[in-house]
Amino acid sequence: MTINPDQIIRFSPMHRLQWEEAQQKDVILYPEGMVELNQSSAEILKLCDGTRNLAQIVSDLEEKFATSGLTNDITAFLEVALKNGWIQQH
Repeated sequence: MTINPDQIIRFSPMHRLQWEEAQQKDVILYPEGMVELNQSSAEILKLCDGTRNLAQIVSDLEEKFATSGLTNDITAFLEVALKNGWIQQH
């Protein structure tokens, strides 16, 4: 599956993104288990709130971390997230 750059991205309602104190990191919780996230992945998913498309997510993260050139890395991660059902597009 590939990300459509024009569509809005939202976190799946079948999953929950939350801070897990025991692991000291953000995780995705779902009925079958849990996925531990690194900081970068968590920052991307936190912006998948149903109000942004790919370009807006990239722009917000590049501004937040005062960098540029994140498009390919963010797109690659979001394609994995889409394939795993963590996010949806509409």
